[in-house]
Amino acid sequence: MPKVNIDLPNTAYSALRKDPKDFVNEMRLAASVKWYALGEVSQDKAAEIAGISRSEFLGALARFKIDFIQLERNELKDELLNAH
Repeated sequence: MPKVNIDLPNTAYSALRKDPKDFVNEMRLAASVKWYALGEVSQDKAAEIAGISRSEFLGALARFKIDFIQLERNELKDELLNAH
């Protein structure tokens, strides 16, 4: 797996009261939630990026107050019309 190095000030870890490993995990989760909310990635891909299961990702969406269904109005209309 490729590695990405990010230089952060030491005070960044204390901002979330997390050790460096937990801080990095939280950054991965926050990024994947944001990309999902923007419609950039699917739930499955976002969970993979975050390094967690899809069900754990759904829990994270609730924690971040992000809807787990990301459909545009016309997509929702199509879904409802095509429901059996």
